[in-house]
Amino acid sequence: MSKIDEVRSDMIAAMKAGDKDTKESFSMLLAALKNKAIDKREDLTPEEETQVILKELKQTKETIDTTPADRTDIIDECKKRIAVLERYAPKMMTEAEIRSIVQEVLTDLGIDAPTGKDKGNIMKNLMPKVKGKADGKLVNEIVQDYID
Repeated sequence: MSKIDEVRSDMIAAMKAGDKDTKESFSMLLAALKNKAIDKREDLTPEEETQVILKELKQTKETIDTTPADRTDIIDECKKRIAVLERYAPKMMTEAEIRSIVQEVLTDLGIDAPTGKDKGNIMKNLMPKVKGKADGKLVNEIVQDYID
């Protein structure tokens, strides 16, 4: 069952339950998935579906970060949307797991004491291993810890 079918059936269940907020979150996710499929002009692969979900999740988190604190209505709406999106997002790696992979990449590259010049090469080898499984911002901070 594709994510589009899964989201659609969950959206129908939310409509039947009368949960308007959850239904709207499902509707927005369904629209994003369908738009990506239309742009591609064929069905999405599971990896592409995951990318769309992670993009929506990231955009919603950025909306919370940029919203003034007195706009609790927007913040509450975004939190509900994040709860819905996290149902479909893959489990993200922990900081310890990321550190383990960074250490593995450093060993593979033969770098004992990384410098700022090594960062590009480290990230180039590291990102394919964690893409879609870890927050890029967190990965960048962890690599920076090794360089400092």
